[in-house]
Amino acid sequence: MAGRFDGCEVMKKASLVGAFFVSAIWLASAQAFCPAPTGATEVVVRRVVDGDTLRLADGRSVRLIGLNTPELGRQGRSDEPFAVAARRRLEALVGANDGRVALVPGRDSKDRYGRSLAHAYGVGGRNLEAQMLAEGLGFQVAVAPNVGLADCHRAAERQAREARLGLWGRSPVLKTGQIKASGFAVLSGRVNAVRRNRGGVWLQLEDSVVLRIAPNLLDRFDLASLERLVGRQVEARGWVVDRSRRRSAEPGQGRWLLPLTDPAMLSRMPG
Repeated sequence: MAGRFDGCEVMKKASLVGAFFVSAIWLASAQAFCPAPTGATEVVVRRVVDGDTLRLADGRSVRLIGLNTPELGRQGRSDEPFAVAARRRLEALVGANDGRVALVPGRDSKDRYGRSLAHAYGVGGRNLEAQMLAEGLGFQVAVAPNVGLADCHRAAERQAREARLGLWGRSPVLKTGQIKASGFAVLSGRVNAVRRNRGGVWLQLEDSVVLRIAPNLLDRFDLASLERLVGRQVEARGWVVDRSRRRSAEPGQGRWLLPLTDPAMLSRMPG
């Protein structure tokens, strides 16, 4: 779930037009970052569910690796900004290849909902997640061990962010004190403390926000660098959990927990 922010429809359309021109320039060199895959399997897409999910003709649901797009409204909720635009753009990318895409499965091939996890490629071997990111229609995410294209995806998102395209037209980054609900978020705040126990490494931020690195992921992080973050401003992204709703919540425990799934989900801010 992506964070909410305001923006009129006219501005959205203008941003998207600009996005297509800039992404075309970026994609001219995209092969250097996201080379065309080998051993991919071509499949027929029956329906684009949303900006990061496909339903195949064989009945499978595929969640695209490395991309998280704004949520479409369900159960009476409103669409998040750019959710519809992301779905329409992915529909166009799939349609440009006659409803077919090439898939490369992740090392983890299924998510907890039973969906297949894969990278998708379209015309000319172009990575569809990178194209969506380059147009500012989603957030780059990295969930180990499916992080083979993390650098490529980060570069694509950076292009959109610097050009203020799509959802980056008005920054969706939340300060720690602005978190109001569980779900996907990109947040910024100061690290007050770093501690380690059998539950992993915990980075205590301001406003009852805690970042956690699970024990099985510690070998992916530089622990000395994490300790040097105390007193520094960082940007983190991932799926925030409201621990106040848990029966096991302890007094004094930070309310908002954001599990870090890869080093690419945490960055030190300048200054």
